[in-house]
Amino acid sequence: MNNANIPNKLVAIIGKRLVQLGRSVTTVESCTGGGIAHSLTAISGSSNWFERGYVTYSNAAKTEMVGVPEALLEKYGAVSNEVAQAMALGGLKHADADYALSVTGIAGPDGGTKDKPVGTVCFGWAGPDNYVQAEKIIFRGDRNDVRCQTIVHSLAGLLKILENAQSANNQ
Repeated sequence: MNNANIPNKLVAIIGKRLVQLGRSVTTVESCTGGGIAHSLTAISGSSNWFERGYVTYSNAAKTEMVGVPEALLEKYGAVSNEVAQAMALGGLKHADADYALSVTGIAGPDGGTKDKPVGTVCFGWAGPDNYVQAEKIIFRGDRNDVRCQTIVHSLAGLLKILENAQSANNQ
C-alpha cells in the first residue's frame, strides 16, 4: 500500500479533533490489514489519541478478538453492514477508546461474487452514547486502489463524526 495516497493532513486534523475532545480511537480492520492504524500512527503525537488496532482478517479473528457473533457472520457474511457495525461496537467494548472504526470488504482480485463484487467494502463507526453507523460502498480499481480508497473513506467518516461532536460541544 502506498501511503502517499493517504492524506497526512486528514490524519493530522483527526488527531487535533480527538485531542480537543479529549477522546481516543481504535480500529478494527479486515480488508485493509492494519492500513488504517498505520495511517493514524504515522504522525507524531498519535499516542495521545490512538488506543489500539485490531486486524481481524478471518471470521475467527472477528469473533475471538472483538466478539462478532458467529451467527451474524453466518447470516449476513463477513462483508456486510451488520458485521461492520458489530466489529466497531466490539472494538469499543474491547479497547479503552471512545470511538471505533471498522472495515470489512473484498479488495480483490479474487473473492468477489455477483452480490458482493470485488471492491465491495462495508464500514462501521461507533462512538459515545451508543452511536453506531454503517455504510457500504463499491470501489473501482485494483487491490491497492480499493484498500487506499477504503482507508481514506473510513478516516473521512471518522472526521465527520468528530466534527459533529465538536460542534455539539461548542453549543
